[in-house]
Amino acid sequence: MVNARSVIYGSAFFASFILLLWPGNALAYRPFDGTDAAVAEKNEVEIELGPFGYSREGTQRSLVAPSLVLNWGFAQGWEAVLEGSQSAEVGPIAGQRLRIVDTSFSLKHVLVDGVLQDKTGISIATEFGPLLPTINGEPGAGAEWALIASERSDLLTVHLNTAVAWTRAHTFDFIGGAIFEVHDSWSVRPVFEVIAQEDVSQGFTASGLAGAIWRVREGLSLDSAVRFARTGGISSTEIRMGLTWAFTVARPG
Repeated sequence: MVNARSVIYGSAFFASFILLLWPGNALAYRPFDGTDAAVAEKNEVEIELGPFGYSREGTQRSLVAPSLVLNWGFAQGWEAVLEGSQSAEVGPIAGQRLRIVDTSFSLKHVLVDGVLQDKTGISIATEFGPLLPTINGEPGAGAEWALIASERSDLLTVHLNTAVAWTRAHTFDFIGGAIFEVHDSWSVRPVFEVIAQEDVSQGFTASGLAGAIWRVREGLSLDSAVRFARTGGISSTEIRMGLTWAFTVARPG
């Protein structure tokens, strides 16, 4: 069984790993698997931290603590994204180890300015980059490319995601999803996500997420959500809790 000391040591190692890979300063989009068609402003850093998460897939239970996404607006309309999460199995499981998984680096670019850039029409963005090797997880590396479109009405904001990946197992993975958010003017707004995913090696996965985002103040939000998924005959449940903190960093000179 994972003890407190193992989690503390593993968290410290995870933080060191992220800092080593962080490109100077540092979008997924909490608490979703998908994202929106927007990027961080130039010289803005956005930290998406999940200090606690819990998942159960079949009979396997895991703590996800922490998960981390670093976003850095390095140019107008561009951002760099680095992410990963630490996972530890819970219970008397043989060969149990702390793992650093879901590691990736990507570049995201706004192709068409729209409602998310305070203009009219649909916002369109693309995101692409390598799937990095994990630690005690999937071996190898891969790559992923996504196209994102966002539109907003008086009551609802919708983000559509479509992606194709060359997985670490060197098979193709096709993903389509949609995020629904109640009006952004609400300080606490309900959010939902649905995803359909076809992995050549693992089969079809359908998932749904429901939660809420609380905007504490400008640049700081808290979130919580529950995600349900089914792959083949195996069901999984995941609890996500975290925060998003954005701030501007002035460049020297």
